Amino acid sequence: MKPAVLGNPAPLGLMGFGMTTILLCMKLAGLIPAESLGMIVAMGIFYGGIAQVIAGWLEYHKGNTFAGTAFTSFGLFWILFIAIQLLPTLGLAAAVDGKSMGALIGVWGLFMAYMFIATLNKPMIFRIIFGSATVLFFVIAIGDYTGEALIKTIGGYIGIFCGSCAFYLAMADILNETFGRKVLPIG
Repeated sequence: MKPAVLGNPAPLGLMGFGMTTILLCMKLAGLIPAESLGMIVAMGIFYGGIAQVIAGWLEYHKGNTFAGTAFTSFGLFWILFIAIQLLPTLGLAAAVDGKSMGALIGVWGLFMAYMFIATLNKPMIFRIIFGSATVLFFVIAIGDYTGEALIKTIGGYIGIFCGSCAFYLAMADILNETFGRKVLPIG
């Protein structure tokens, strides 16, 4: 019996990360209203969260530890981030203060920095995505820790760039595979 052939799960994970990051960061940058949080929560649970976890597990199945770790971790990050937003509104936990949120996001920045190091032997677009995500997490962490709205706004623009790069890589993977040639370069 011929083993099942899996498609490439990376575009799903990249889109889950990219699109959810873009939406949240548009809110941080002030480009969409604060009332859009409900939309971002739904996106974070289902596409940023669940879809990335699925993509991560499929990457592990393919033997890709880097992508499996990246997608599964970020999928669970989105679920964690949404839980932190929702639990206080449901009366199940106290709201997280800015300094604590800054510490949490800072730890994720440290994770991103190590993942960035792992991209140094990958195509340039990976270094751009993970490098900008590292900067994004540290900038947002500083904004949360200090309470400085301008810093979080700057982080929002960094995140829009980072998410757009992930979106680009997802489309490059899909289009290059679909057409059987390099339609969009990845460096």
